[in-house]
Amino acid sequence: MKEIKVGLVGAGRMGSFHGTSIARKVYGASLVAIADPVPGAAERLASELGAAKTYTSPEEMFHDPEVDAVVIAAPARSHAKLVIAAAKAGKAVFCEKPMAVTLEEADAAIAAAKEANVALQVGFNRRFASGFKSARDNIAEGRIGTPQLLRSLTRDPGLGDPTPIPEWTIFLETLIHDFDTLLYLNPGAKPTEVYAVADALVRPDFKDKGLLDTAVVTIKFDNGAIATAEANFQAVYGYDVRGEIFGSAGMVTAGSVQQTNMTRYTADGISMDTYRKDTELLHDAYVAELTSFVDSVRSGNKPDVTGEDARNALAIALACIKSVQARQPVKLEEVEMAKSVQS
Repeated sequence: MKEIKVGLVGAGRMGSFHGTSIARKVYGASLVAIADPVPGAAERLASELGAAKTYTSPEEMFHDPEVDAVVIAAPARSHAKLVIAAAKAGKAVFCEKPMAVTLEEADAAIAAAKEANVALQVGFNRRFASGFKSARDNIAEGRIGTPQLLRSLTRDPGLGDPTPIPEWTIFLETLIHDFDTLLYLNPGAKPTEVYAVADALVRPDFKDKGLLDTAVVTIKFDNGAIATAEANFQAVYGYDVRGEIFGSAGMVTAGSVQQTNMTRYTADGISMDTYRKDTELLHDAYVAELTSFVDSVRSGNKPDVTGEDARNALAIALACIKSVQARQPVKLEEVEMAKSVQS
């Protein structure tokens, strides 16, 4: 079996986690290079994980002939540019979400991967979480009938300093997971209309700086289903990711904040241990998505989460932004029309 040699872009929190997974947990892959523009960052992580090469320029790493594929875990606004550069250099690409923040960027990234004939997979990890995958299988098998009501939520365990958070992060980087989840759990259906409301309820003192830390979104689909997605940046009880799909013949749910199915009963009451990090709650899903990517590169098969999937979730996120600005529902076709006018 051919070993896939991987280069990592980004030595921060998520990059370090993905690098550790590639180096120690993904069968058939090896971490051979790390790129990060911050002086010393790549070297520190490479020393820990045994990667032989380091770069301050990702583009330089993309042209390293020893690198077969790259994992992009850089800041979100740089993703599309990096995907395009890596693809043009002939490297298969795994990119953390979001792949892009405009439809023009998304189209360019997809086109670059197709033109170079390289795999492009995007990091929507909930598709690889066992509960969500089982829910999808049950829905696809018709075990709950026709989906009618869907729900997906993301609640982060704590909001630190909001200063570095870019505008519209709640839609483009947080709820975009939920948008992909709802598309995944309503197979074959297309979103037609979005209505979003959002506010700064955790840190209202940052609202005038563009922070939105709480949001609720309603999505209508062409198969008649109605979905809600919600997010909040501070759930004091732990990292909370869940989904629910109600159909004409039943219901499935997925996700839990609990570390285990243990519940504690003491004189202080009833309690349980909860996860406080996404890399703990969804640890196995993160590893599984990278394993899937490496398998796709090796086999030449289509990735499990494509650039088109990322574009579809992005279109909903952009419709949410437009809805909040206009304070009214937005048709998905309006987002697409705006994109074509700008092209």
